[in-house]
Amino acid sequence: MARFAQMERHALADLFLAVGPDAPTVNDGWTTRDLAAHLVVREQRPDAAAGIWLPVLRGYSERVRLELAARPFPDLVRMVRQPPGWSPVSNRITDEVVNLMEFFIHHEDVRRAQPDWQPRDLPPGEQAALWKRVSALTRLRLRRFPGTVTVVADGYGDVATGTGGDRVSISAPPGELVLFLTGRQRVARVQLDCAAAVEERLRNARFGF
Repeated sequence: MARFAQMERHALADLFLAVGPDAPTVNDGWTTRDLAAHLVVREQRPDAAAGIWLPVLRGYSERVRLELAARPFPDLVRMVRQPPGWSPVSNRITDEVVNLMEFFIHHEDVRRAQPDWQPRDLPPGEQAALWKRVSALTRLRLRRFPGTVTVVADGYGDVATGTGGDRVSISAPPGELVLFLTGRQRVARVQLDCAAAVEERLRNARFGF
């Protein structure tokens, strides 16, 4: 069984070392050092990881992240590459389910902030695994969008959502759809079939991830 989360993890760790700690990422204001520290908090500091999602704990989480970011960058990357087996999100049972999308997205956050990047030709199995996430993301991010939105990935499927009304189509390979639906519209290569005003709204929506 292919372990795409591990492939993305190691590719991201390699890229961290290749571009260095001060390279930009798609995440506004974050360098590669910042992103690496975020990943370590998420996987190895459960006391602080909740602050990634809960505003009341955000200050503490950020203090822990900054402490980790101050470590030598090779050590930080090693922690990203080799999480402990006890990690609730990165053990053998949870890793592929929880981390494929996380590491695919953050790998692209670094890749697509560098000059002359191009989309990767992902293995069909990885695209199929990402498509499973697209279905849930579509309903989560677009369920209240004013229109009938159909998200399409040729060869993988389609899913419809929205509140009804004018038809909107978003087409792309699954990986590009994942990026689009997690707030990375400016670097995601998707085709939108809709009115110009609707397209502008979609491209500037705050989907977040």
